[in-house]
Amino acid sequence: MGSPLSPVIANFYMEDFETKAIEKAIHKPACWYRYVDDTFVLWPHGQEKLMDFLNHLNGIHNKIQFTIEIEEASHLPFLDIDIYRKMDCSLGHKVYRKPTHTNLYLHQKCHHHPVNKHSVLSSLVHRAKTLCDQESLAPELTFLTNVFKQNDYRHQQIKQAIKPATRTNKTEDKPTSTAYLPYTQTTYGRLSRMLAKYNNKSVAIPPTKYQATCHHPKMHQH
Repeated sequence: MGSPLSPVIANFYMEDFETKAIEKAIHKPACWYRYVDDTFVLWPHGQEKLMDFLNHLNGIHNKIQFTIEIEEASHLPFLDIDIYRKMDCSLGHKVYRKPTHTNLYLHQKCHHHPVNKHSVLSSLVHRAKTLCDQESLAPELTFLTNVFKQNDYRHQQIKQAIKPATRTNKTEDKPTSTAYLPYTQTTYGRLSRMLAKYNNKSVAIPPTKYQATCHHPKMHQH
């Protein structure tokens, strides 16, 4: 996978592989959706025939082997989505989190620019609105609100991330240049305001980690 073309070529091969494999199968899936190496399948023929279909796939090429994960308690994770079966047997979807997930994100008191902190909240809210169905969205936003509070974010910050302000059509002059400045609470704000007067945009660079300043010792043989 070192070459930029490798994923494309691998995907072309797998498209041809799965097309021929499904055509030759005695019993076929009702749907087959693949993203890279994860495949979502609806199987209407029972679990015994499902195992036969798996053996059929694994018998085509000894270097291409499939594993299987069957829904448990009407839930099946696929990528970042938890696909679940509703009471009427239709499928719903919401955000999936691994059992080892800790709900630890960039803490509000960390020494980062407020824009970086807001982006953490807004990206999680955006993911919830993108992945959740109508029934699951409200519980997910309530869950995220509690998680943000655990990470010490204030009510106004959480409210701004969940319900962002409506943008106006105000026209502004585009900045003539951009300055990338190391973020420090004492000087960044002053410098960015000063540069803004001359139509220069400022971008905060996260502080350098201590580990990056320490060089690994090199062993020399004599």
